[in-house]
Amino acid sequence: MLRRHALALGALAPFTAATQQAAAQASDWPSQPVRLIVPFAAGGPTDIPARMLAEEMSKVLPNRIVVENRTGSGIIIGTEVVAKAPKDGLTLLYTTVGHAVVRALFSRIPFDPIADFTPVALIGQIPMIMMVNNNFPARTLAELVELVRANPGRYDYASSGNGGAVHLASELFLHMAGGSAGPLRMNHIAFRGSSAAMPDVLAGRIPMMLDVAAATIPYIQRGELRPLAISTRTRSPLVPNVPTFIEQGVADYEAYTWHMVLAPSGTPAPVVRAINAAVNRALAVETVRNRLTEMTMQIVPDSTPESTAAFLNAEIAKWEPIIRAAGIKVE
Repeated sequence: MLRRHALALGALAPFTAATQQAAAQASDWPSQPVRLIVPFAAGGPTDIPARMLAEEMSKVLPNRIVVENRTGSGIIIGTEVVAKAPKDGLTLLYTTVGHAVVRALFSRIPFDPIADFTPVALIGQIPMIMMVNNNFPARTLAELVELVRANPGRYDYASSGNGGAVHLASELFLHMAGGSAGPLRMNHIAFRGSSAAMPDVLAGRIPMMLDVAAATIPYIQRGELRPLAISTRTRSPLVPNVPTFIEQGVADYEAYTWHMVLAPSGTPAPVVRAINAAVNRALAVETVRNRLTEMTMQIVPDSTPESTAAFLNAEIAKWEPIIRAAGIKVE
């Protein structure tokens, strides 16, 4: 990045002196547009935030950020594009918790989710809410746990897809709520998306589902489903009457999907820091912040490449044992 671009950055955003220096040092960053690869379909809940950030980052960086949707084989095809891209800051990955679990879910993948990537910025976390059909006898999380414990294998739960964030969060609950007696036993029924599962949950054919807050809150507000717990450490202002899992005795249970920006491993540190600064600047824009909050995302406004790396490593360490214990595979 040329020095004049660093000066422009300083005029447009409250960058720290260290960040401005990092941007100025990235003189080998070409001027072509930057591809932000999203390994999900256009118009979806991952693509929309990516496009909002790309628009704001384009106002700060000397390069225009162009979102490119590369779907297929889960997140593998789009992620591989970034893993094998030149290490020049011109190709970035906008991904989710799927990046932390892909190694455990698939027997073979053409990249290493840690070694082949440099963490850039953590965008935010999206909580989940456990809900049951209104006719289901359990009215609290404790009642659900006791009911399932007394009737192992009798009850089903729905998810938006095998190996997805909702499936994994449900398995984490079953393992943690079971305690020393071992995991609770419920039958997993996978659907092609939460909207496909919802008719069966509403009708009571499947009594329980854990899903992202954005999808569940409308049903809760209309009284069509009964919420039992939210996966955040503290209650959400969006649904203040829904207690957390932790409040109800499932100690340390937290489960989110999240959004993150990664670069190919070996991307120069000044480039990484300049992109990180641009992401944080975009997240400080009121319209972006408000829209992401409406989408139930808990924004991380000040992540660093180091804190993002630590978060990613912790997520991999958290989810891979759950996947192995539950025998989950996606081929």
